[in-house]
Amino acid sequence: MSQQLGRPVRDVVGVAARTLDGTPAVVATAPRLADGTPFPTFYYLTHPTLVAAISRLEAEGVMRGWTALVEPGGPYAEAFAAAHAAYLADRAAAGDVPELAGVSAGGMPVRVKCLHALAGHALAAGPGVNPIGDLALAEAAAAEAPVRALVGRWPAPAPR
Repeated sequence: MSQQLGRPVRDVVGVAARTLDGTPAVVATAPRLADGTPFPTFYYLTHPTLVAAISRLEAEGVMRGWTALVEPGGPYAEAFAAAHAAYLADRAAAGDVPELAGVSAGGMPVRVKCLHALAGHALAAGPGVNPIGDLALAEAAAAEAPVRALVGRWPAPAPR
């Protein structure tokens, strides 16, 4: 994972997801770093091919349009709120950090901010947990054969 990132990993509590060939794709990071710093991003995307594909989506500016999907009344609002709660529960299982109470990652539960965090959560939790992470992975897999080789044809979420 350090090789994937080009720097030493820090405070990793485990590999949260692997590609189809078994290569680490997402790490789980301690909610409090060794130096005492609170760290809200529990799931961290590490695989360079996946990072690059998600970066391309971010560069296209999809977050603005996708935020409307998770706003109150949006087709993914309830599922995104549930993803937020699931993320918080996963992180809490690794340690309680009062400073992070109610704070997850990626803009959850009301906006889309960091697709890397959301895609990492989707890979770690599996399809159907994080609708925006699922959407990002589905878009990346549909557009790029190297991503499909790593995650398969990721299912896009069904709007409600």
